[in-house]
Amino acid sequence: MTRFLEEVGKATLLTFWAIVFLFKKRPKTKHFIQQLTYVAAETTPVVVITSIFSGGVIALQTYSTFHRFNAEYLIGAVVAISMGRELAPVLTSLMVVARVGSAMTASIGTMRITQQIDALEVMAINPISFLVTPRLFATTLGVPMLTVVGDVSGVFGGWFVATQLLGVNEYLYWQKMVDLTDFYDFLGGLYKAFFFGFTIGAVSCYYGFYTTGGTQGVGRATTNSVVTSSMLILISDYFLTALIF
Repeated sequence: MTRFLEEVGKATLLTFWAIVFLFKKRPKTKHFIQQLTYVAAETTPVVVITSIFSGGVIALQTYSTFHRFNAEYLIGAVVAISMGRELAPVLTSLMVVARVGSAMTASIGTMRITQQIDALEVMAINPISFLVTPRLFATTLGVPMLTVVGDVSGVFGGWFVATQLLGVNEYLYWQKMVDLTDFYDFLGGLYKAFFFGFTIGAVSCYYGFYTTGGTQGVGRATTNSVVTSSMLILISDYFLTALIF
């Protein structure tokens, strides 16, 4: 228990100072842009493919049930609400964890075991401001951006399956989606995405920053980072859903 509390304290302090240095010793804009590009732009294809097929699966699964009651026109609303509230932020965050979070941990962890972080301190460069702050806020902003892309991709994936493959009326698909879907269905998902992005950045940077044990330690830290981030996303998703909706 003592070890757990110690680790939580170290992670909290690292995250706190990363936030402080955003205003006190603001990192160079190019560093932030580089990290945001890696988090958001380069991860977009993965999110698009995942979301398209997720929306298609929702349409495919709900069609048989709605067909019994001649309510196939409701598929559009179901796809939009499911993607906006739940699937887009969660799946997007898990994809970011797998692709970006693991890379962040490995990158910072490698710098730690090769004493590059010590070299930054010798050159009077604060390693938290230089390494952690840009990554933390890149994930905090990048995940919501990707979630919007996931929402749109999921809706179009559901549209293709429902109207082109299952023969649902195209006009009713879009019209009922507009009638029954509220703006707050998507806004709630964006709130989640901000929190998930912040969690990914904080956890990934923490495990990388405090890596020990050489090259094996980097692999161990990367694994722990992915597992911890994924668990925190799924656990916090429940509480955020209960709070928002």
